[in-house]
Amino acid sequence: MRTDLVVVGASAGGVEALRTLVGALPEDLPAAVVVVLHMPAGGSSALPAILSRSGPLPALAVQDGAELRSGHIHVARPDYHVVVQDGVLRLSRGPTENGHRPAVNVLFRSAALAKGPSVIGVVLSGALDDGTSGMAAIKSRGGVTVVQEPGDALYPGMPESVLQHVEVDHTLPVARIGPLLADIAGESAIQVTIAPVPEALRMEVAVSRDDAGAEFGEIPAIGSPTTYTCPDCAGSLLEIPGNGVQYRCLVGHGWTADALMEAYGGTLERAMWTALRTLDQKASLTHRMANVSRDAGRDLVADRYSRQEEEALAAANVLRKHLLRGGVREETGT
Repeated sequence: MRTDLVVVGASAGGVEALRTLVGALPEDLPAAVVVVLHMPAGGSSALPAILSRSGPLPALAVQDGAELRSGHIHVARPDYHVVVQDGVLRLSRGPTENGHRPAVNVLFRSAALAKGPSVIGVVLSGALDDGTSGMAAIKSRGGVTVVQEPGDALYPGMPESVLQHVEVDHTLPVARIGPLLADIAGESAIQVTIAPVPEALRMEVAVSRDDAGAEFGEIPAIGSPTTYTCPDCAGSLLEIPGNGVQYRCLVGHGWTADALMEAYGGTLERAMWTALRTLDQKASLTHRMANVSRDAGRDLVADRYSRQEEEALAAANVLRKHLLRGGVREETGT
């Protein structure tokens, strides 16, 4: 068994890191490379063309059912997960992970399950912590783990999270990762005793493969109920055991603690802007009604409207100051 599959995950700041990495790969690399970069769902991606120009290996967008080809870079498409299954790459519209599709964890977990010690996992620049549980799965299955040195990353969140939760094999500046991959790709995989595949890993890969994740009734069996709700569908979240805190709803949306906190922060901020708009409208309406009442000689009614206007304006001013200084995101820790 040889290390013949390199899976790479990146997010913010990842394009430059990927260009540097693939620029140092040899044209006869004896392994297939699969790349996931977080990207918006709409439109197409120029990443295959960018990476093809950055080094000697051809880069192409993943096609469903495509074979893993040594010396080629397979790039995830927008709005599709990439799953390694039976020696080929599958595209899936399965549930998002941390709000992303494609997601790094989905690719890494499926590679770990399908290829075990033959996998080399690489995490590059990115915010938050996508990639951590996937890298833990690769490590647990005997694969090689490589992380960009956080100080070398434009956004160190993803590398730092992996280093906090996984005993990584190599931590290097991105300029040295390409030569490392050239050295270890194609070598005989290290023979280690690998524990049986955890049911949680099987389930999470299965949910990601399926375009209707709600069919997987086994999700409750491997998680503990929580009082939290999914930002995507408002369903109840279960806490899934593993490296770091992981959550998944019954539909299948997956979240890490950091990503969940970020999503809650965004939801809270939108709700507070809605509340501010409502208070402004209330102040405007009560001001008009006070004037109408006063013109009609109903001073007591006008005074009541004026007090309501003052209350709405005071509340709106407090809320506006809080929002404009970024108080929501500071308090949620995001």
